[in-house]
Amino acid sequence: MTSGTVRRMNPSQRPHPDEPGIRHARMKVHSTVLMSRGLASFSTDLEDISSTGVLLQRPPEWQGELGQVWVLDMMFGHDLHIHLEASVARVTERWLGLAYSRIPEHKQAALWELLGGYADTLEAWE
Repeated sequence: MTSGTVRRMNPSQRPHPDEPGIRHARMKVHSTVLMSRGLASFSTDLEDISSTGVLLQRPPEWQGELGQVWVLDMMFGHDLHIHLEASVARVTERWLGLAYSRIPEHKQAALWELLGGYADTLEAWE
């Protein structure tokens, strides 16, 4: 399988997402996200989303750290607003990778509906 190839599998055949080269499928979507923590808040762009987290453009003035929990408010179109908490899992000069740490129960269905087939799909990556 090449990088970016998406596959759906029977759960008994599915490799574990912690295996090297396997991750939860990312859905490319561009949207605005407000990230906040205490008195700090930043508006940024969502690059992609999966069933386990998001990849955001790193705001130039952002000074957070790995492991910090941030509140994310994501807007999709005019009628879908997803509010959740996520911890910083990866930081580069350009990107922030955040893993969901708390999704309010009333927002879970909206997130899974947004993800559609990506919610239970794994993909290869390098």
